[in-house]
Amino acid sequence: MFGDIMGMMGKLKEAQQKIEDTKNRLHTVLIDENSHDNLVQITVTASRTIKNITIDDRLLQDKEMLEDYLITTLNNALDRAEKISETELAAVAKEGMPSIPGMDMFR
Repeated sequence: MFGDIMGMMGKLKEAQQKIEDTKNRLHTVLIDENSHDNLVQITVTASRTIKNITIDDRLLQDKEMLEDYLITTLNNALDRAEKISETELAAVAKEGMPSIPGMDMFR
């Protein structure tokens, strides 16, 4: 009985470490997002850190349009980053979950 519990605890610790490793790796996964006409390009990490913003000079003349472009393109980039992050972390969590009776909802 205690061996089973100790084994499950070991698997949980291993799963926690894999989750932390995945979180750290997500800091290095780059996501590029462009506006529909490529006037704005944004790069974010899968951990939702903005790394780069490039703005075409044509947008510098119209503050309101630039703001709209930035909001739309940033939101799209951050949505993609969130989906990638959630997918990666869910896969690692599912893989590392020990088999506990009654807790098979993660399998």
